[in-house]
Amino acid sequence: MKITAIESYIVVAPDLREDATSSSQDNIVVVVYTDTGIFGVGETDTGPWIAKSVIESPGSHSMALGIKDLLIGEDPLETSALWHKMYVGTCMSTRRGAGMCAIGAIDMALWDIKGKALGQPVYKLLGGAYTDKIVPYASLQPHGDNVNQYRDSLIDWLKRAKAHGFQAAKLECTLGGPYAHTGLQGSDEEMTEIVTACREAVGKDFILMVDVQYLWRDAKSALRTIRHWENLDLFFLETPLLVDNLEGYAILSKEAPMRIAAGEWLNSRYEFLELMDDGLIDVAQPDVGRVGGLTEAMRVCHLAEDRGRLIVPHCWNSGIGISASAHLAIAIPHCPFIEYLPPDLTDSPLRTELADDGLTMTNGVLELPDKPGLGIELNFEALDKFRASEIIL
Repeated sequence: MKITAIESYIVVAPDLREDATSSSQDNIVVVVYTDTGIFGVGETDTGPWIAKSVIESPGSHSMALGIKDLLIGEDPLETSALWHKMYVGTCMSTRRGAGMCAIGAIDMALWDIKGKALGQPVYKLLGGAYTDKIVPYASLQPHGDNVNQYRDSLIDWLKRAKAHGFQAAKLECTLGGPYAHTGLQGSDEEMTEIVTACREAVGKDFILMVDVQYLWRDAKSALRTIRHWENLDLFFLETPLLVDNLEGYAILSKEAPMRIAAGEWLNSRYEFLELMDDGLIDVAQPDVGRVGGLTEAMRVCHLAEDRGRLIVPHCWNSGIGISASAHLAIAIPHCPFIEYLPPDLTDSPLRTELADDGLTMTNGVLELPDKPGLGIELNFEALDKFRASEIIL
């Protein structure tokens, strides 16, 4: 089997808003074709135009090559060898950032091909199932022009998620910082009121997590607020500080009254080593597409297991990445949840139309997928419908 072509599709939702800070508004979908008729699908959650350039640009020398040129004619089943070839071949120009994200999308597609070629779900090729079910949490991103509307929207989404059967949910509670949705601003005290109202809305037995999306500049500022959250029984607090503030993360991991989670932006196991060994985080959150694909995500999971840390993968994109996260979660023993929203609980047309994730939720848990590969169904009509016009730089 040989790789014959690689196509990169940039798709954009209608009425994209740059101030909405939601990466579900655009995407890059990669389709890798082979000479047997089998194709694989991957995606990554980054600036799609940058990732496309990494894949399709011509090379300048042996360590600044384009990924497409590196892979045409190669055997797609050799996932680890091809990961190394992509990493070394692009290392001078894009060894982190969008370069690693582009590798992640391609690697995801290669695992999809491998599963289809061997007639097995990807998780079986990753080592087999440690569990007979996947527990998803609903990732809730509210709307509102003021704090009260934002609170009411979040409570409404939370109640809908519980009614849908979810046992857990994550509150995107961001009233400031770089991720402030549509520029909304509020105080830390108002954020405490919102999280408290959400806990009261669902009761003490429902599992809650909170994502403040890089809100605070330092650990002391974070601790002044989150110490008031101890009685709210939060499973984790996600990204309280900018990801490179390793000293601050170490302080929070020692002093915060809940687990500290981070890692959604990280590229490669090397960055996760720093976050776990220096930042001391409790929960590592690799995004399969961003971290370098399933090949690299499994390496991160093994490093976390060796250190007694949990894995809860990040995924905020289409059914393609969600399926990859599910296969990852099945194949490791220390992943209590995955981030998940069914299409009927999201307003992103890319989530609802681009791909069927192949997952079935029953009584609050996801059944193990049984289709070969990632088990997704890509909607090529939606690819054409949302495909962005080419840009010449």
